[in-house]
Amino acid sequence: MNDNIEVRLLVSSGNGPAECRFAVKKTLDAMGVDARKAGLKFDITASTSDSKHGPASALVLIMGAQADHFAKDWIGSILWIFKSPIRPHHKRRNWFVGVFSLTDHPVHIPDVKDKDLVIESFRAGGPGGQHQNTTDSAVRITHSPTGMSAISRDERSQHRNRQVARQRLMSKFLLEKLMCDRRQKESQNQLHKELERGNPVRTFRL
Repeated sequence: MNDNIEVRLLVSSGNGPAECRFAVKKTLDAMGVDARKAGLKFDITASTSDSKHGPASALVLIMGAQADHFAKDWIGSILWIFKSPIRPHHKRRNWFVGVFSLTDHPVHIPDVKDKDLVIESFRAGGPGGQHQNTTDSAVRITHSPTGMSAISRDERSQHRNRQVARQRLMSKFLLEKLMCDRRQKESQNQLHKELERGNPVRTFRL
């Protein structure tokens, strides 16, 4: 049995209001709890800027022997039913979050050159006790041209933290690409709506 199965999922509020961002946060929390109960490793590798209500979108990595089976139970639309904590008098109770497999919908991201990466190691405070980090094993990787960076301090070896930090950095690039593609699609949809409803510059009658 392959214990190294990796599944990447996009969790998104789409064009939903702030309540859907709140639902994204709750979805990530619930997904993480379920993954750990199933003996899987769960990592939020990248997320959009987190408002006080939650991120609009996030990328998660699930690793373990049953990762693909676990993901199948989450991929699709997730419905949350709750009274809005943001607009108390709002009548709506149903809020949707989308979970998408990036394996089924691969996205190309630009090549990141090693020469553009600045790798730093530092000592990170762990949870304490025997698992406390006592060496400079934590790693920060920064992409010089963009200033984008990622950190890993959870693994015990610097080599593994370097791998995880690079993976998280790539996830940030991927999420940025996904959000850019979505904005372009929304713009195209808006142009289509304007084409249908807008003021014509010429009128022809047959």
